[in-house]
Amino acid sequence: MKKPISVKIAFSIVFISLISAFFAGALVIGIGLSQSSSSQKIYNLLSFVIGQSFMLLPLLYFLTIKKEPILNRLRIRAVEKDVIVYTFLLSIGVVVLSDELDRIISIVWPAPDYILDLNSLLQPESMLGFILLILAIVIIAPIGEELLFRGFLQQILEHKWNDTTKSILVTALVFAIIHMNAYWFIQIYFLGILLGFLAWKTKSVIPSLILHSVNNGLALTFAITDIDQYSLYIWNGHVAPWCIVFCIIFTILGFKKVNQIK
Repeated sequence: MKKPISVKIAFSIVFISLISAFFAGALVIGIGLSQSSSSQKIYNLLSFVIGQSFMLLPLLYFLTIKKEPILNRLRIRAVEKDVIVYTFLLSIGVVVLSDELDRIISIVWPAPDYILDLNSLLQPESMLGFILLILAIVIIAPIGEELLFRGFLQQILEHKWNDTTKSILVTALVFAIIHMNAYWFIQIYFLGILLGFLAWKTKSVIPSLILHSVNNGLALTFAITDIDQYSLYIWNGHVAPWCIVFCIIFTILGFKKVNQIK
């Protein structure tokens, strides 16, 4: 009989996967240091693409040598079209409401310099840079992180602990910690909880992947565009009331429909 994957092994695989991503990305950055200043930013973006790509290799290797059913272990399952539609509505609503929450928080606790520096790093200087940004932030990062955390780790914890709430909360905590961003820690943690809920409720990583991609995509859009100049979205430095109303409706409707899944 095949020995089940223990919690200790699951966390070890996650740790090794994250270390692999770090060293792969650091290697590319190291190569970029010998290049011209104009090329270094491309190498920085490329390091993220390669690092995120390497993150799944230890996990896939482990599942392969153990002859585990990869699709099942990573929660890769098809979902109904309605689930996709309502998840997308929920995602739009949650991300825009989170943007307004960030604006309110920044009044009391202004964003530190490293957050401002991060936004400047997300300004593409060429078409190649723009493509790498989209590829890294909107596609590769959500796929890698959702398969590793919601697909693999959380599912193992659910089966071993027999406590869905604890499994979601712990996975979300690890997810927030690895982003190493104290300023956005609470927001990332609550995002992780919602991602975990979607994966558990739908028995698939596809809905959590949609939310993660929409979150990263809109965050990137806000970073590379002067969104505060768009009067339809911004009103007196905050998200416009009409946008807030629509997004509350989207969030409630999307969550209600997804929560009705049996």
